Amino acid sequence: MTAKTGDIEKAAGVLRAGGLVAFPTETVYGLGANAEDPAAVARIFQVKGRPPSHPLIVHLGDAQHLDDWVQDVPATARLLAERFWPGPLTLVLRRGPRVPLEATGGLETVAVRVPDHPVALALLSAFGGGVTAPSANRFGHVSPTAASHVRAELGDAVDFVLDGGPCEVGVESTIVDATGEMPSILRPGGVTREDLEAVLGRPPAVHSTSRVRVPGQHPSHYAPRARVVLVEPEKVVAEAETAQELGHQVGVFLPPSIAHTPVKAHAVVALPASMAAYARGLYGFLRELDQRGCDLIVASLPVEEGLGLAIANRLRRAAGPRTTE
Repeated sequence: MTAKTGDIEKAAGVLRAGGLVAFPTETVYGLGANAEDPAAVARIFQVKGRPPSHPLIVHLGDAQHLDDWVQDVPATARLLAERFWPGPLTLVLRRGPRVPLEATGGLETVAVRVPDHPVALALLSAFGGGVTAPSANRFGHVSPTAASHVRAELGDAVDFVLDGGPCEVGVESTIVDATGEMPSILRPGGVTREDLEAVLGRPPAVHSTSRVRVPGQHPSHYAPRARVVLVEPEKVVAEAETAQELGHQVGVFLPPSIAHTPVKAHAVVALPASMAAYARGLYGFLRELDQRGCDLIVASLPVEEGLGLAIANRLRRAAGPRTTE
């Protein structure tokens, strides 16, 4: 934990006063507000440029606080909380009276989780309540995995930034609809489908769309400034070189199987073979190619197993139709 005790106390005071605090989690940096303060929650939407119908996640300091914020918790939801909290798993459950509708996009469900990061847990303990927090970036853009990313994108719009070092997981939490007896995945993330299957006894369904609105379901999300084009792995080099010849400043994500293949492109990222390392570095790779002036990024989808499912989800959203901002 790199944040000082004094910084954590200061951040907790900012939250109590209705301010916004960017803080690290194991997944990405969050933009936090007092979950019970509708005006503070509304300011999150304003700073991010986020549609008010897009729900937020309430972060809790301990699984024992779950019943303070939700109601009608199924046994399977308690089982998942016991197994994966603290950790990169978000459960969607029925909203309790402490949660304002401003935090849920007007829904009667709320997304909750307990983050697995010492700075986040220290902040939640010092604050003594729930903290509503989406990723600390402009809506639809690449999520931040370092404090410097938050400062570069949001600047003075954030009242205080807690620096907890780089995020260990690097992609957002898995969101699970736990309102029924058989949970289903609404957004793949740091807890894999296989992890959930081991606890539930059968693989949960994965929904690209659902009746429950959750973070990360917008057609364009996690997107760099450069346009992202997805092709088959064996076509990455040819697609990149053709686009470069046509005048684009091309960035390339080279899969591990062809990591040493020479490519005529503006910038090249050789992807790690480990899916954990790829997930941890994904948003940093996208930011790097933006910073190097690329206007087009050519990539392929990984095998959609383990963390590869979450990475593929983020790349598809990054390649989706652009938001109008």
